[in-house]
Amino acid sequence: MRLFAGLLSLVLSVQVSAAVSPIAQKVSDYAVDKYEVAMTDTLAELVQFETVAREGVPLADNRAFSGFKQAIKAKAQELGLEYQDHGYVLVVALGQGEERVGIVTHGDVQPANPQKWQKSPFVLDRESEPGKLIARGSEDNKGPIATALYAMKAINDQQVPMKRRVELLIYLAEESDWAPFKAFLKTYPIPDYNITIDASYPVVTAEKGWSEVQVSTRSQLTEAFTGPYIEGFSGGYFRSQVPDHAQVTLINPSPEQVKAIRARAEKYKELEFEFTPIESGYRIVAKGRATHSSEPEHGINAIAYLADILRDHDWPLNASGTMVHYLNDLVGTGIYAKNFGSIAYADDFMGPMTAAVTMVKSDDRGLTSYLNLRRPTGKSADLLNEEINSALENWQSKRGVSLAAVEIVLGSPYRVEDAPHVGPLLDVFRHFSGIKDAQPVSIGGSTNAKLLPNAVSFGPSMPGVPYTGHSEHEYITEEQFRMNLKMYTAMLIKICNL
Repeated sequence: MRLFAGLLSLVLSVQVSAAVSPIAQKVSDYAVDKYEVAMTDTLAELVQFETVAREGVPLADNRAFSGFKQAIKAKAQELGLEYQDHGYVLVVALGQGEERVGIVTHGDVQPANPQKWQKSPFVLDRESEPGKLIARGSEDNKGPIATALYAMKAINDQQVPMKRRVELLIYLAEESDWAPFKAFLKTYPIPDYNITIDASYPVVTAEKGWSEVQVSTRSQLTEAFTGPYIEGFSGGYFRSQVPDHAQVTLINPSPEQVKAIRARAEKYKELEFEFTPIESGYRIVAKGRATHSSEPEHGINAIAYLADILRDHDWPLNASGTMVHYLNDLVGTGIYAKNFGSIAYADDFMGPMTAAVTMVKSDDRGLTSYLNLRRPTGKSADLLNEEINSALENWQSKRGVSLAAVEIVLGSPYRVEDAPHVGPLLDVFRHFSGIKDAQPVSIGGSTNAKLLPNAVSFGPSMPGVPYTGHSEHEYITEEQFRMNLKMYTAMLIKICNL
């Protein structure tokens, strides 16, 4: 083994600038041959913990997170890796170099609706769809955690010389609260190179800013009102998912109204609409396709289309009626906010701002809708805020209504220009994918890369393939899981020896 290590050192010293060195290729192949089954079994172990943030429940009191921590600790010890528990951040490390490479991921997940899965979302389903590993967290982001662990293990097995120490940082509140990670980074020495494994290939060097417009309506009809109206308009599951379910109740509709609404619904072949007669009218349910709200083009928004089939009727301005008019007038079924005054814009590299209504629900403000925007560079937050408010004010004046509440949150887009590890990461991706002209990309998603200097993202999803994280059909293919193990192994060897 000492002779092999010496040869490794010699090969690395003369081929470190190559796309992927023979040693990196050999160890990547070894990782898959030796650890693919163990990596999949580890994913199965990790997804069983329902690591969803619970309102009012501290992390330390959440049994799912406690169990997840114990599993990571035991796995690190089993694989011969260092383990540290910093509360909201777990660190699994390999090597002793003075310089460090940070691999940033997260162990928390979004909620999942069990009724929409063939098996429990917190059990790895390997049977329902052969070739797919289905579970909440399989792609976002427990699959990448398992992959990184076994990439480090394979490198350690083969005693590959590396100039830099690898630190896998597993954050436990990425989906809910970034404040603890910001606090952690104030005292923790920042690694010299930072890579998140929570996005897409080839290399992500720009992320749009997560933003949101909340609009609340509260108006009520008088008890004497006897005409047609709508009530109970609602939909969505959480704020970063394009919704696949929405519902509304029609009260006192005329036969002509019902016929016209059905006719409009029949135009949308990709959705399913259920019309259920009730004593005073109909209950309508819309079923679309859920997806991550950073990629609304891959989903079918049940809320937007349910509002749309009600478009041709001048509904009275109670909470639901006003909400439906707002959605139809300013939001629509498009994904680029082109109806919302003058807020639409695009950046040459990062692309257009996208917009997706993700939830409509009753709360103490009335009936509240959540419009998730993903904003690129190219327009200031102050100007965008002004344009949003102007559009809402003009709409209220035109409609003769007053909104109960408006809340606007505008996140900052993130862009890296000259990170030194972008080129080497592209080399790794081009080598294993065969896509020789691969270039850096921008995404609509938002990762913890924004909190670290010169951080970029590397996988786990392939370009042009819909990201399944946050959907009710989250999975990673076995083929992609293998490919990720190869690329992450080679990536660590390359970046740790720049």
